[in-house]
Amino acid sequence: MDLTKFIWTREPERYEIKQDTIEIVTKPHTDLWQRTYYHFQNDNAPVFQMETEEKYFSFTVKTEFGESHHRFDQCGIVMYLDSENWLKGSIEYENEEYQHLGSVVTNNGYSDWATTKIAASVKAMWYRFSRREDDYCIECSSDGIIFSQMRICHMQRGDGRIRFGIYACSPEDSSFKAVFSEMQIGECQWKAHDGQQPD
Repeated sequence: MDLTKFIWTREPERYEIKQDTIEIVTKPHTDLWQRTYYHFQNDNAPVFQMETEEKYFSFTVKTEFGESHHRFDQCGIVMYLDSENWLKGSIEYENEEYQHLGSVVTNNGYSDWATTKIAASVKAMWYRFSRREDDYCIECSSDGIIFSQMRICHMQRGDGRIRFGIYACSPEDSSFKAVFSEMQIGECQWKAHDGQQPD
């Protein structure tokens, strides 16, 4: 991908962009979350994104996080429109036994969090982010070949020009290096629904 098309929202203090990889060293107490359950608003995680008006596409990226070690350390894909409208998919470290593979969708200032437990030994994951107009799909893969659905969602402000890309953060008193590679954008891999017809 042409990384010159990407721009930072909240540029991290420590990062390196190479020809094929991006490395971000997270800063403690950085996060993305809005209101729900915890009643706080955290909006200071760095995100690196490009813009598009393309209505149908898929974006894939490999994430490596061998150094993540503290609760909620995370890195993954993101579509950050503004502080109250965004989505993300990632693995959030929990403890030495397990992590949370999941996604957060935030519409009009309220976040949700959908997760499943996976082994703490997992230190790499591919993600695929797909758009069909103003609906979106997040998938994950352990090998970059076979992807499994994590989430289908609607973004209330996701029908025009959008920004999407990668992010990394450490919500608590922690820091780690996140490595992103194998970034690709192409034809939408999330196929049109072929079951019940629309009303």
